Amino acid sequence: MKNLFQLCALTLALVTTLGAAPAATRPNFLFIYTDDQRYDAMSVVQREQGDRGRFPWFKTPNMDRLAAEGVRFRNAFVTSSLCSPSRASFLTGQYNHINGVVNNHTPFPINNVTHASVLRAAGYKTGYIGKWHMGQQRGQRPGFDYSASYIAHGRYMDCPFEINGVSQPTTGWVDDVSTDFAIGFLRTNKNQSFDLVVGIKSPHGPRTPPERLKNAFAGEVCRPAPSEAALAPFLPDERKAAAEHRAIKPNQGKPIAPDKRLDYFRCIAGADENLGRILNALDELGLTENTMVIYSSDNGYYFNEHGLGDKRAAYEEGLRIPLLLRYPKLGLKGALVDEMALNIDLAPTMLDYAGLPANKGMQGASWRPLLERKGSASVANWRHAFFNEYFFETGFIVPTLVDLRTETSKLIKYPGHEDWTEMFDLKTDPYETNNLANDPNQKVMRVLLQSELDKEAQKVNYRVPDFVDKPDAPAAKPKRPGAKKKQLDSDQ
Repeated sequence: MKNLFQLCALTLALVTTLGAAPAATRPNFLFIYTDDQRYDAMSVVQREQGDRGRFPWFKTPNMDRLAAEGVRFRNAFVTSSLCSPSRASFLTGQYNHINGVVNNHTPFPINNVTHASVLRAAGYKTGYIGKWHMGQQRGQRPGFDYSASYIAHGRYMDCPFEINGVSQPTTGWVDDVSTDFAIGFLRTNKNQSFDLVVGIKSPHGPRTPPERLKNAFAGEVCRPAPSEAALAPFLPDERKAAAEHRAIKPNQGKPIAPDKRLDYFRCIAGADENLGRILNALDELGLTENTMVIYSSDNGYYFNEHGLGDKRAAYEEGLRIPLLLRYPKLGLKGALVDEMALNIDLAPTMLDYAGLPANKGMQGASWRPLLERKGSASVANWRHAFFNEYFFETGFIVPTLVDLRTETSKLIKYPGHEDWTEMFDLKTDPYETNNLANDPNQKVMRVLLQSELDKEAQKVNYRVPDFVDKPDAPAAKPKRPGAKKKQLDSDQ
């Protein structure tokens, strides 16, 4: 039986390798992603937004460099605005009701097919560095030859890392340490094809920037959220009353501690510095020309939009993510892509450029037509809408929801709460402040969006899986003495 398993594995590797592009021409892949970085938390976006930018003082020179040397996707989204589910979708190219990770406390199923497992079978050296965050999952990261990672959220300072599953202490700011490991991987594997993923902890809470940045942006203030008074329908009455009070009398509400929000940007600034270190290492090692670098985040984040903090809900600031791609062989510099790109597209894109077919279970699409623009039909046939899902997680107030996001509109449905339905015209109302769901003049729009939502749900084989948390189940017990279950807190 053992020999049979070995033969099957050898056959899979042989078939995969035979279909791959020649090793001399296939690109390396380097995927770097942060945790909770808003799509607009980059200075290149703040400059583009001008007076609409909420934090024009924020600077990310290395993200800007990557955008200038490659492509920036201006409409990039996740299919579920939550950390672990999005991470699983980046890996598998699948929706979460398919890949098995619908919340933040479920380990990643080790039998899932990922871009790493397919590329590994095709002869790539695969590595995972930094934040994994799939529940409390331990051990070597599945599908990767090498991993230097930590359990759950780890900690910002002196975080223990598991090197191929074996714990060892480290010293320093966690994203600096992850970058050290990433550069070490590049040096070791510079002479072979590789697929390296670097998970950055920043700017997830509790936000502790490196000492060198603890006073960065001192005294700066974020501009108010245009949608602060357009409250999410699922907020409890006491939260709504508090948010309404802040909107009417902003100086009399509970003020945000100045360092709380600034530390979010300080942590991203630290991530930006480490992105620069990695890009410089690629230059030094002669790897830049043949390495596709992709930079993104696992979800967005709310700064009082709709009375919210955290993520999970289906508004733009939670769904939209930064997405940058540089592959010099494409000859693109400072290019912009406005078509909608999703996290489930990452794996198919990598496999496409490696000369490999996407696994038949992958639900995303390769970005190649958008990057190369060869044939107007392929671009014209790109998605014009996508389906988003979120499943209730014990201890948080956001209910199970589904929504359809088109290029110009959005319909959000909360099963069991028809009165909470939201519909927005994003072209005239980009901040989602005017709910048109019950507008008698917009009945046709609602019918059309509902029809499209049903169609997209069927396309992705949507279902509520039996492994989701149940709203009427007792709250999970704290994992350590004195711990409290986190609630969805506003940043006000």
